[in-house]
Amino acid sequence: MEKTHNPASGYMVLAIVLLLVFGGIAALVLLASAWLAIPVAIGGFLSIGFVIVNPNQSMVLVLFGRYAGTIKMNGFFWINPFFVRKKVSLRANNFNGDPIKVNDKIGNPIMIGLVLVWRVSDTFKAAFAVNDFQNFVVVQSEAALRKLAGMYPYDNFDDEQAEITLRAGGEEVNIQLEKEIAERLHMAGIEVIEARINYIAYAQEIAQAMLKRQQASAIVSARFKIVEGAVGMVDMALDQLSKKGIVDLDEDKKATMVSNLMVVLCGDKEATPVVNTGTLHQ
Repeated sequence: MEKTHNPASGYMVLAIVLLLVFGGIAALVLLASAWLAIPVAIGGFLSIGFVIVNPNQSMVLVLFGRYAGTIKMNGFFWINPFFVRKKVSLRANNFNGDPIKVNDKIGNPIMIGLVLVWRVSDTFKAAFAVNDFQNFVVVQSEAALRKLAGMYPYDNFDDEQAEITLRAGGEEVNIQLEKEIAERLHMAGIEVIEARINYIAYAQEIAQAMLKRQQASAIVSARFKIVEGAVGMVDMALDQLSKKGIVDLDEDKKATMVSNLMVVLCGDKEATPVVNTGTLHQ
């Protein structure tokens, strides 16, 4: 478990070191005694213990293979010169992964990518629980993304019963992704601040076919609306003609009129008018 190490002030020890070094040198020059080199050597050895810890940085200390603690305070300090030191950043980091090819819940190959914001919360785990915690973040994030992609379909074209899809799931999918990554990174002392899908698309080999499928679906939906509206307009036209007595139409004439109106209202191209100078039967 992480524990805090409280180091000595570097300024106080610096004054002692300067006194030993310069005082010893001065005495050595004046008295010419080899024994006076000892204070100089001691001062040089003590100077190895000076460390500087910057804001949002930490320093993990190990003494002869035993974890001695972590310095999280900022400033100029002195520690045991025998301590082995390892700097660990406590700042937030971004991981913007390249899109990877995976299969969704129903087996469609898709390209999906994520952006992850993380930071170290436990320096002991980050330093000793895994070999390289930064590489661990990359590998486990991609593994979690692959697992997430297998839990949901890309969209509901093939799975109409799906309530949540990768493309339209939004915040629910991102919450699940964040939870999955957090569980994997906990052992390395990593806190997940935010995880979101930032890229999703069909894989190249099926992208064109799926685009045509989406276009066809959009066309069918639009046609349904057009036909629904056209039927209402024809019904209104026949009703108004009948109520106002503008023209008396039998069933055959009504059928012809309905056919003509439906062609005009539902056709892809503009209708070409034809001027009839005779009767309706000529």
